[in-house]
Amino acid sequence: MEPILYRVVRINGDYAELISEDGVENTVAMALLPMEIEEGCRVLWENFTYRCLED
Repeated sequence: MEPILYRVVRINGDYAELISEDGVENTVAMALLPMEIEEGCRVLWENFTYRCLED
C-alpha cells in the first residue's frame, strides 16, 4: 500500500476526522493517532501507522 497524506479537519471526542489530498474522508480513533495530534495537522499514514508531519 502507498502512503497517504491526510489533514486533520476536526477532532470529535475519541475520533478525528481526516481528509486526504484526493478528498477522501476518513474517521480514525484518537488512540491510533500520535499524542501531539491537533486540528489542522498533516498526518502521514504509512505501514499501518500514523505520524504527524511538520508544516
